[in-house]
Amino acid sequence: MSQFLPEQILAYLPDTIQLIYLVATAFFIRGLKLLGSPATARKGNQLAAIGMLIGIVVTLFDRQIISFEWIIAGVLVGCIIGAVLAKKVAMTAMPELVAVFNGFGGGASALVAWGELSKSSDPSLLDTTGLITTGLSIFIGALTLTGSFIAFGKLKGFISGNAITFPGLNVFNIGSMISVLVLIGIFTFDPSNQTIFWVILGLSLLIGITSVIPIGGADMPVVISLLNSYSGIAASMAGFVLSNNLLIVSGALVGAAGLILTQIMCKAMNRSLTNVIFGSFAVTGEGSNSNDGDKTVRETSADDLAIQIAYASKVVIVPGYGLAVAQAQHIIKEVATKLEERGVQVKYGIHPVAGRMPGHMNVLLAEADVPYDLLYDMDQINPEFATTDVVLIIGANDVVNPMAKTSPASPIYGMPILNVDEAKRTVVFKRSLSFGYAGIDNPLFYEEKNQMFFGDAKKSLQALNEALNDI
Repeated sequence: MSQFLPEQILAYLPDTIQLIYLVATAFFIRGLKLLGSPATARKGNQLAAIGMLIGIVVTLFDRQIISFEWIIAGVLVGCIIGAVLAKKVAMTAMPELVAVFNGFGGGASALVAWGELSKSSDPSLLDTTGLITTGLSIFIGALTLTGSFIAFGKLKGFISGNAITFPGLNVFNIGSMISVLVLIGIFTFDPSNQTIFWVILGLSLLIGITSVIPIGGADMPVVISLLNSYSGIAASMAGFVLSNNLLIVSGALVGAAGLILTQIMCKAMNRSLTNVIFGSFAVTGEGSNSNDGDKTVRETSADDLAIQIAYASKVVIVPGYGLAVAQAQHIIKEVATKLEERGVQVKYGIHPVAGRMPGHMNVLLAEADVPYDLLYDMDQINPEFATTDVVLIIGANDVVNPMAKTSPASPIYGMPILNVDEAKRTVVFKRSLSFGYAGIDNPLFYEEKNQMFFGDAKKSLQALNEALNDI
């Protein structure tokens, strides 16, 4: 492109490009800030997208060799795929889609580093920093690629959601990671040795698989946010390879945001990141209570529940993954609207790890136009359960399990939960008494003040909605 520009412009082009990169970075930072609230998340996405568009256009001027045919083709293909996915992918499949995005992001970073290395006629002439960042980009990017697709398989169901492990797996993973880092050091001093390069790539791909398969389905929200962080770090490393400041900064922002979110997820589960990566939920002792025995379950019906909530003062709705599976977010919004018209105070209590990815429930309810000011996180809603008449728990299990507070032998003991057991009445919408992701029973189901509404959540809520019309 530079051959089409006057020399006066070319003289100032490098500085101008860096200045515009700074503007694009400001869009990213502001967009990321706005993503922290459901009310401003849409605007945050828009600003970040504008920043990315600015970055892409300016990068065309930053590179000396440009093939516009491939760029236009890539833009068109990307737009078509993005539009189709936006229209076709259901909210229940959003975690899987995010996992795939993470994988492609990591894979793209690895390919960029590999491509830059392949362009050099003599890799030994490359500087040490470039070789190190190339190795790290390939390592982290390849790990993210395979790890994300294993997470996709677990979420989709064609790979078991249970922890898949064997003796010595953690030792193998740690040893392999150390080996890759050592090989990157060797490769830095002998970049012409292609054997080392392929071993680094192969081991990195393998580590992605072996580091995710032993992680159970209950930990998938943490895994997704961690892999998101990995993809950002890989992009930042690719930025060093390309000497592109915008890619360095944007990748670092994604990496840092992902790590912060991962820490929030771990705190919400009362588990360390090390425990998530190298451990899994295990059903033992008191935590493995079964559904057998003389436990009493109290069922309710649509007509009975309609009377309870229609004459209540405060109702709190606790959504879980079952709500997403049943695609019941719109009908629960209708139920809530009818209650509000009757003067009932309605709020939504959101646990940080409800669903199968960070923020899953917020996005789901936003799709149904639930007002943002009715969404309360765990710390905000917990003090209000004591004054709540009825809690509607729709497809949630482990995040309301009182064993987290009462049973030291339980694998979820110590995990902060929604204190729904403090309310006057709880109603659990569930297909059966089956276990949640943690693989343990929920004593809440058998409490005297709890009622079970068995069946598909959407059909149950539709029946409840119709019953409210008759009151």
